[in-house]
Amino acid sequence: MRWTNVPREIPRPPLLARASRIRRLCGFFLVAIVSTLLLSAAPPEKHLSVYSVAANYSLPLVQHDGRDYVGLLELLEPLGRVTAKTDGSKWRLRYNNVEGEFQSGKTRVRIHDRDADLGGKFVLDNKRGLVPLGSLSSLLPRFLGGPVTLHEAPGRLFIGNVGTHFTASLAGDNPPRLILHFTAPVNPIIATDQGVLRMTFSREPLVSPASPTLTFGSKVISSATFTENNGSAVLTVNASVPIIASFGNEGKTIVVTPTSNPAQSTTPTSPGTAETPTAQTPAPAAPPPVPLPARRRYFAIVDASHGGDDYGETLSAALLEKDVTVALAHSLRQELESRGISTLVLRDSDANLSVDDRAVYTNADHAAIYIALHATSSGRGVRVYTALLPFGEDDRGPFRSWTTAQHASLPLSQTTATAIAGELQKRQVPVRALSAALRPLNNVTGPAIAVEVSPQSSDLAQLTAPDYQQLVTGAVATAIAAAKDQLGSAP
Repeated sequence: MRWTNVPREIPRPPLLARASRIRRLCGFFLVAIVSTLLLSAAPPEKHLSVYSVAANYSLPLVQHDGRDYVGLLELLEPLGRVTAKTDGSKWRLRYNNVEGEFQSGKTRVRIHDRDADLGGKFVLDNKRGLVPLGSLSSLLPRFLGGPVTLHEAPGRLFIGNVGTHFTASLAGDNPPRLILHFTAPVNPIIATDQGVLRMTFSREPLVSPASPTLTFGSKVISSATFTENNGSAVLTVNASVPIIASFGNEGKTIVVTPTSNPAQSTTPTSPGTAETPTAQTPAPAAPPPVPLPARRRYFAIVDASHGGDDYGETLSAALLEKDVTVALAHSLRQELESRGISTLVLRDSDANLSVDDRAVYTNADHAAIYIALHATSSGRGVRVYTALLPFGEDDRGPFRSWTTAQHASLPLSQTTATAIAGELQKRQVPVRALSAALRPLNNVTGPAIAVEVSPQSSDLAQLTAPDYQQLVTGAVATAIAAAKDQLGSAP
């Protein structure tokens, strides 16, 4: 007969059993709490927002070796015809008629029989081609044949001139209103919290003003800041009271106002004092409100004429006036800002913008000088225009006529145009100073001119040549810088 040791569970005292169960439960809850904290501490998935004329869309970013990567095929698919083929460690991509050959682990790519540097290794992940995010600035123009602008840190990519710009101006005093004008319709997500109104633009290609922080000189609505993060732009308005936002002008205008009139307040009464004045002791009359002086956001507003459905002059089969004016506007902004003159390019994308909108935005900002840019294939050199106002339609009374709003500023506009013509002559550029009924010059309340650029020879390609553009815009900027004090002191 064999004896087998059979383990027996020795019953625990009730108190020990309960203590064991409590320890197990505490351990379970501790694991759950730690897991929740780890999950909540995990960074959000990073995205790249892509803005183009064809489509606006978002793509996830992938981490490799501590760097951000993006799928190139997925990036190009919404923009045109694209195919990809894997052959061992090689990955061939064809976009429209442009072909590129990539190789896994290599930092060089061959596009149209020319080498390009990716700035990082190409990654082939399960037949999916991934390129470093920072390479898009140099890589995409080779496929697309046009300019791109990459904001790498916040993950925003602009293909072509698609940026939406805005101006901000404070109107009124009791209560004040912050008026935001946008060059294209917007529909941000709005959140408010104790005097802070935050507008998040995740679908719109909103770009920063010249200064990311705007101050308004008001105790009620004090400032606004522009930031970018994880594929979105955020505009935050700061105030000392609760504020709300309302939309107008088909989404092109947002007005921020206090939820209540900040001037309305009650004064506590001392004991034994009547709360309302009697007929024998009339209340003192309130002093009349003193309007705040107009505040200028930008010294110069540069306007690339035409845009969107308005092509302007068809300069050649492949060259439109609306594209040349944008390039000239970028050049002029760079020349002005290098001379310490804050500048806004009013149309920085291929957007429809009416002449009335251009004047409204300029007047709302109280710019010291408005400069409209045009391009033409006729003539030689440059023509500088000032407004030709309708005869016999001077203002009457306190209001300004829309068609003659330029009247008071016309002498200073003509002085500035003459100075610009003089600077161009110093650079041996043929120039003429003229007056013309060229809108929106007559609708602008401050000094306003238009500069029309034509090539110096019969070669139209000169209009897109950076050296010729800089020759012209440098002369314009020099003249405006010389007249800065006179322009800045104008009302």
